[in-house]
Amino acid sequence: MEEKFHLDIDCPQLFHHGELICGDVFLSRRIKEENRTIVILSDGMGSGVKANVLATLTASMAINFTIEHKNFKTIADIIMNTLPVCSVRKVSYSTFTIVDIEYDGTTRIMEFDNPDCVIMRGASFFDPGWENIELDSEENKGKILRACQFNARKEDRILFWSDGIMQSGMGSPAYPFGWGLDNVVEFVKQNIKASPYISSNALGKKIVKRASRNDQDEPKDDTSAGVVYFREPRKLLLCTGPPFEMDKDSELAMRIYHFKGKKIICGGSTAEIVSRELGLKFAPGMTMTDPELPPVAYMEGINLVTEGILTIGKVARILEDYDNNYQLGEGPADQIVHYLLQSDQISIINGTRINLAHQDPNLPVELEIRRTVVKRVVRLLEEKFLKDVNLSFL
Repeated sequence: MEEKFHLDIDCPQLFHHGELICGDVFLSRRIKEENRTIVILSDGMGSGVKANVLATLTASMAINFTIEHKNFKTIADIIMNTLPVCSVRKVSYSTFTIVDIEYDGTTRIMEFDNPDCVIMRGASFFDPGWENIELDSEENKGKILRACQFNARKEDRILFWSDGIMQSGMGSPAYPFGWGLDNVVEFVKQNIKASPYISSNALGKKIVKRASRNDQDEPKDDTSAGVVYFREPRKLLLCTGPPFEMDKDSELAMRIYHFKGKKIICGGSTAEIVSRELGLKFAPGMTMTDPELPPVAYMEGINLVTEGILTIGKVARILEDYDNNYQLGEGPADQIVHYLLQSDQISIINGTRINLAHQDPNLPVELEIRRTVVKRVVRLLEEKFLKDVNLSFL
């Protein structure tokens, strides 16, 4: 089933000042068979390693039980009864937010003790009709969950956060009681009005950076700002390798020609085929931007043209290492990664004509055959970055 929209999901984070690990844990997982996406944010008590352990345990249980369609009360009871008890404070404590989204936009949210999740419809605040659910089990009687269900539309956003956002600036002249929900929502509204199509990553970063500034860039708590943005999908086509049979060259060229979205060609032979079949001007590049790779080439109507297997191999390595602190360079592989991360629905056409040079046992071990590298890239895009990837062989 085709999704009505793409889910752009991110959760930029900053650590408590002086800590080397975050006490907030963010997890997201796409259940492909059900066309369903689950997002979790958990905040462990305190900061540092102990907080991270509590939050990791909480987030892992939350995502696994939500996948199994357990009801919110059951999930909350299991989590609260499983967390280890702090030997000093004699309590086990980790807050959590669960967002469960189906392909048609049906969205369920449940949170326990995180700052109130907010839903924006465009640049306006949207109230889906929250309800409080009181736990009635013997161990957790009286604890309150906050929950809602609504049907999302394009340009809706769900924003969820940890205490580090709301409590930032506490004790300062500007925010003696902390930044607070009303101020954060106003900040979000202003940013969406200024940039209506701002990405989840960009909006989340603006929120955490402002919270950090409220604390003179020395955050007094772990600080996380998660955003789910329902929007029109951005499409990308990446072609690498010539078709197995030469009489399929024209089919490859026409698939590229008719594609509505950004287009990348990886491989000199592939580029020559497309240039010949479509009558497009093709010029090799002269500027080296990465000492490990040949320069990018140029073809009219194509956004990026690079060398093939070496470049794809480096793309896979960058995707493996990539996190919110990773700085992309100007090299061919970095440019491909930039396009991939900016896209939602990615079509990859893997030509299967054998290039004997890539089977040479004297070449470095890491020079894997194209099919293996491409499958590695697909796995990373789907599992790590939640991209919708369609891989076809020609």
